[in-house]
Amino acid sequence: MAQGTRDLTSGPVWRGLAVMTGPMMLGILATILTGLTDAFFLGRLGGAPLAAVGFIYPVTMAITSLSIGLSAGANAAVSQAIGRRDDETATARMGLHAVLYGTALATLVTLVFWVGHRWLFGLLGAGDDVLPEISAYLPWWCLSFPFVVAMMLSNALFRAHGNAKVAMVVMTTVAILNIALTPALIFGVWIIPALETAGAGMATFIARALGGVVALWWAFRQGLLSLSCNPWKDMWYSARVLAEVGAPAAFSNAINPAGMAAVTAAVAVVSEAAVGGFGAATRIQSLALVPLLALSAGIGPVVGQNWGAGRQDRAARGFQAAAAFCIGYGLLVGAVLFTFAGQLGPLVAGGSEPGEFAATYLRVVGLSLFGYGILVVANAAMNARSRALWSMGLSLGRIFLIYIPGAWLGVTLADYLGITIAAALANVAAAAAAVWAAWMVGLLRPGTLRKTFD
Repeated sequence: MAQGTRDLTSGPVWRGLAVMTGPMMLGILATILTGLTDAFFLGRLGGAPLAAVGFIYPVTMAITSLSIGLSAGANAAVSQAIGRRDDETATARMGLHAVLYGTALATLVTLVFWVGHRWLFGLLGAGDDVLPEISAYLPWWCLSFPFVVAMMLSNALFRAHGNAKVAMVVMTTVAILNIALTPALIFGVWIIPALETAGAGMATFIARALGGVVALWWAFRQGLLSLSCNPWKDMWYSARVLAEVGAPAAFSNAINPAGMAAVTAAVAVVSEAAVGGFGAATRIQSLALVPLLALSAGIGPVVGQNWGAGRQDRAARGFQAAAAFCIGYGLLVGAVLFTFAGQLGPLVAGGSEPGEFAATYLRVVGLSLFGYGILVVANAAMNARSRALWSMGLSLGRIFLIYIPGAWLGVTLADYLGITIAAALANVAAAAAAVWAAWMVGLLRPGTLRKTFD
C-alpha cells in the first residue's frame, strides 16, 4: 500500500467510521464557516450584498457538485482497488487522471458560467440592485474553481486511502485563511482598500489557490499521485470508470443546490428580505449538518474498501451504524434549532426582518434534518459501491417530485411558511426512500442488523 494508507477491511466497523468521520467534521465545519463569514460581513454592507450571497450560494454549490461527483468517482475506484489489493502504480495513475480531467472540466465550466451569469441570475429573480454585487464577486470565484477542484480530488484520494487527517488539515487551513482575509478585503485594512463584495470573492480565490497547490504537492509526496506511472496509459479506461460513478454522483450532488436555486426564486416572490433570511438559515442548517456531512464523507472509504475486499457484511454494518447516528443526532439538533431559532436568525441574517424569515425556516425544517442526513449517507454509501444511479434517483425524486413543486405550491397557499413545510416533507420522504434503496442494493440486511456495532 502507498505511504499512509489505512486498511479499513479489518477491526471494528464503527472504529473505521469514527477514524474517517472525526477529522472530516473539523474540515467541513471550517469550510462552512467560510460561507457564514461571507454572509455575516456582507450583511453589514446592506441588503443587496446579503441578497447577492443568497443567490450565489446555491448556484455555485450546484457547479461545485461537478468536483464532488468526480471525487465520488475517484473515491469509489481507488478505495475498491485498495480493498482488492490492486497494483499501486495503476491506483496512482487513476488518481492522476481524475485530477487532470477534473481541472480541465472545471476551467471549461467556469468560462461558460461567467459568460452567462447575468442572464442566469436575472432568470432566478436577482434585481438590478443585486446583479452588480453578484458580478463583483463572481470573477474571483470563477478563477478559484479549478484550484478547489484539484484540492477536492486530492482530498478524495487521501480519504480513499483511509487518511482523512490530511484532507482535514488542507480544508481547515484554506478555511482559516479565507475567514481571516474576508473582513480585511471587504472593509479594508492598513494599505488594503475596501473592496466590499469583490473583496469576499478575492479572499476565496487566494485561499483556494493556496489549498489546491498544497494538496497536490502533498498527494505527490505521499505517492498517491505520480508522473512516473506512465500517465498516458489507460486514460480512456480511467475516464470510463470515473464517469460510471462520477457523472451520476455529480448530477446527484448538483440536484440539491440547483433545486435550492429554484426554491430561492420562489422565496424571491415573497420579498428581498425573505431571500436574505432564507440564505442565512440555510447556512445555519449547513453548520448543524456538519457531523452528518462528515459521516457521508467518512462512509465512502469504509464501504468502498470492504466491498472491494468482498466484505459486504462489513459494508452493510457501516451503513447501519451511520443511519442510526443520523436519526439520533438529527432529532437532537432539530430540537436545539427549534428552541433557539429566534436568537440565531437575526444574529446571522443581519436584521430583524430577514432574521424572522430565518427563524421560521429553522423551526420547521430543523426537525427534519435527520432525514437529509440519512439521504446523504445512503448516497455516499451507494456511490462507494458503484451504484451511483440509485443515489441520483433519490436526489432527483426529493428535489423535483417534492421540494420544488411543494415550494411553489406552498408559497401560493401559505406564503413563506409553505416553502419551509415543503422542505421538511422532502427530507422525511427522502429518508424513507433511502432506507428502501439501501435494502435493495445490499446495504441494509436484517441478518447483520444485530452486528451493527461489532
